[in-house]
Amino acid sequence: MVVAAFFAAALSGCGKDEGITKPSPHYRTYFMGFSSFPPKLSIASILETIDAFAPHSEYGMILAEPPWDSLLAGRPPDSLILANQVGLAGYFRAKGLRVLVSVDPTNGLDRSSDAAPLVAAGRSLTEPAVQALYRAYVTAMDTLVHPDYLGVASETNLIRLAAPAPLYDAVVAVANGAAADVRAQDSAVKLFSTVQVEVAWGRLGSPNPYAGIDTDRSDFPFMQVLGLSSYPYLGGYTDPDSVPIDYYSRLTEGDPIPEMVIEGGWSSDSTTFAGWNVETQKRYITRHAAILDHAGAIGWFQITYADLDAVSLGLPPSASPFLSLGLVDIDLNPKPALAAWDAQHARPRP
Repeated sequence: MVVAAFFAAALSGCGKDEGITKPSPHYRTYFMGFSSFPPKLSIASILETIDAFAPHSEYGMILAEPPWDSLLAGRPPDSLILANQVGLAGYFRAKGLRVLVSVDPTNGLDRSSDAAPLVAAGRSLTEPAVQALYRAYVTAMDTLVHPDYLGVASETNLIRLAAPAPLYDAVVAVANGAAADVRAQDSAVKLFSTVQVEVAWGRLGSPNPYAGIDTDRSDFPFMQVLGLSSYPYLGGYTDPDSVPIDYYSRLTEGDPIPEMVIEGGWSSDSTTFAGWNVETQKRYITRHAAILDHAGAIGWFQITYADLDAVSLGLPPSASPFLSLGLVDIDLNPKPALAAWDAQHARPRP
């Protein structure tokens, strides 16, 4: 979605330890984590954000949109990744965090379109030469970063819904090709792509019947884990407790596969909509944990630990629904949702 796409591009070149709530007596099946998205666009803010969220998580996430300008100009993928993501992964690990990487081949700001740098250059993922660049970049990411989990396509059902058929076909081709390239050299990494949950339930845009994800399971058969993108407050839900308990588990009925939330949350920006506020955000964290428990999910990424400073980051007005997903504010002061998150994080894992 918007926030993921912005930072995948914007950060490609460039604490506080709140008290923990007593643990619940039952286990959680999922690990928990965040990305390094900072409230303000600076290296210092990135490092402060990681330092702050590390005690509340087991994983750090690297989201990467290929640096298409540099790749088209002939820069080797290895040099680009060594200059950026390798150092970030090292910082995560120094904090005791494991690493997940998700690479996005299209435009997260507009799933109907190629990535903006490709459009500006008059190029497209539909071209075999551009597909080769993507596959080389993903393979280099795995080789140099060594993540535990690697994503090679994002929100595939939303792309299929919004984009021209040739672009969706190109996503299918590059994702499967990149998965095969990686698997040929790495038997350990877990491969995934993601689906948009509100699209699967027919709740994004005009109401539609439940659609499921059968096509995605068929088109991306390499998946060992199903990644989920979920923003129920954008799907018409006004009360977190009204989100169905089988919101995730229904997607895999009859064809089980481990599920992992890669992006999502609930906005606390009451100036945009009254139902988005710090208390409903806190209740959503608790409800979301129950939904994950019901699905037996294996991972939960909040993505943004902190709210985002739109002015500092230069975000467009269309990003407003995604600015207040953080569990802390832009100064890293805790919001009520952090206590709800910590209550889940304090639960023991097998």
